[in-house]
Order: sequence, then structure tokens, then C-alpha cells
Amino acid sequence: MAVARIYQPAKTAMQSGRAKAKKWILDFDPATRRDPDPLMGWQSSGDTLNQVRLTFETKEDAIQYAEKKGWQFIVTEPHHRTVKPKAYADNFATKRRFSWTH
Repeated sequence: MAVARIYQPAKTAMQSGRAKAKKWILDFDPATRRDPDPLMGWQSSGDTLNQVRLTFETKEDAIQYAEKKGWQFIVTEPHHRTVKPKAYADNFATKRRFSWTH
């Protein structure tokens, strides 16, 4: 039996917004390895659970769904970022610790 992962995805590096990083994802770790198909060369696997990816509004909804289905799961808590407020004028402040160079 495969183990389900419940996590909140990180924001993509291509965008500055955090719109898709607020939902919780339930997906499965691959139970079998992927092998190239002899005819086409595509990666294939006999495990169909690695194609399942469910989204939930809250962590509790995802946990409740996994328990209802009888799946084993691991919950990974997200790392919360700390935002340091900065101003453009701080680049030109006279009390800087380091000298400002180009």
C-alpha cells in the first residue's frame, strides 16, 4: 500500500504571487519504479496511484478524506517565510553598516 503525502506546495519561482500555494495537496509516493517502454521509450509504471493528485481547501479536509479512504498518510507542514520590511531609501542611508558601491 502506498503512502499518501499531504502538503502545501511552495510558490513557483516563475511568479511572485502566492495564489496556488494556499491549497493543500494529497498525492502518493511512487510505489514502483518507472521503466522506459520498449516500443516508444516513454516512462511508464504499473502503479496508477502516482497519477492521483487531489486538492483541498484545508489540511483537516485532506486528513479527513485520507482517513475515510483508509489510506496511510504523512502530513508535511509548510515553512513560513519571514518578510523583512525594506525601503528603497535604505540603500542611500548614511548609517549603513557597509559602504554602498556599484
